[in-house]
Amino acid sequence: MPDARILPSSTALPASATAWRGRQIFWTVVLLAVVFGAVPAAITATGSSYLAQIAITAMIFVILSASLNHITGTAGLLSIGHAAFYGIGAYAAALLSTKLGLPFIVTLPAAGLIAAFVGFLVAMPTMRLVSIYFAVATLGIGEMIYVILLNWVDLTRGPMGIRGIPPIELFGWQANTLLSRYMAVAVIAVVCVWVLHRLTHSYYGNALRALREDDQCADSMGIDVVRLKVEAFVVSTFFAGVAGALLSHTSAYIAPDNFRFMESILILAMVVVGGMGSLPGAVVGALFMIVLPEALRDIGDYRMIAVGATMFLSILLLPKGMLAEGASLAFVRRAFARGWTTMSGGTPVGWK
Repeated sequence: MPDARILPSSTALPASATAWRGRQIFWTVVLLAVVFGAVPAAITATGSSYLAQIAITAMIFVILSASLNHITGTAGLLSIGHAAFYGIGAYAAALLSTKLGLPFIVTLPAAGLIAAFVGFLVAMPTMRLVSIYFAVATLGIGEMIYVILLNWVDLTRGPMGIRGIPPIELFGWQANTLLSRYMAVAVIAVVCVWVLHRLTHSYYGNALRALREDDQCADSMGIDVVRLKVEAFVVSTFFAGVAGALLSHTSAYIAPDNFRFMESILILAMVVVGGMGSLPGAVVGALFMIVLPEALRDIGDYRMIAVGATMFLSILLLPKGMLAEGASLAFVRRAFARGWTTMSGGTPVGWK
């Protein structure tokens, strides 16, 4: 019989961890209520195509910000060419639907897979680079892809872009209205964020954080550093491609100017403002950076000054972001604080 004196009195979560989880569930419900309740109600009540387009754009950038957070925030690889894979996904979906007539249910995953394949080709020779050298490499790749999109006129139509991209259609249902387009994009965005959440908050996500903190130490612990970096980059570019497909099918027109370097900087700013390594922070950062400039449109040319000042103050006063990663890690520590159990004889067996 094990000695009862060495066993924890309860394996239940501490009260602080239970309260934190309750708050997490509460804010998740609130966010879903806004996304699937308040925003659709506002679009229906106003009938404003402007409001609907802002909401659709915000959802697309939530995917982009969350996907970049996976590679830059969680794995610690600074990528400043994310818009290039966004563009690859957009052009892949546009060409597959307009040239081959493939439906949305095929073009959406195909766009992600094509972007992921290009990401794999980029990652293989660059993953041994570190720090600023990897960032410069992604910058160069991003500019190369932009130039290809701009000058390969026979395939991409160059600066004229691609028109007449069909709307989202699933099993005979077509998203022809403003509300239906928004709802379709919102559902896909929520699914993408949920998948990234499950990846980030897992043993796989912990391995990525180990790479970020000290890749040499992670390598000494038996982690295949290069393989894990490549996998993280491929996953990140896959979701960027999915976001590009959504852009194509909701706007019906794309051009190379949608995927320039400044778009990559905007996505990176969303991750930094929200909180590096924090998935909720990436979501909040994307919403903040899309909605704020539109909310300040009434002040004209001064709005970008106000946006820049707000970003500066947020970085100055909240250097770890609006929703820092530390909150998530603190939850893990609290949740497992009483999970250490022992076998008979006092031999530790690990977290339960």
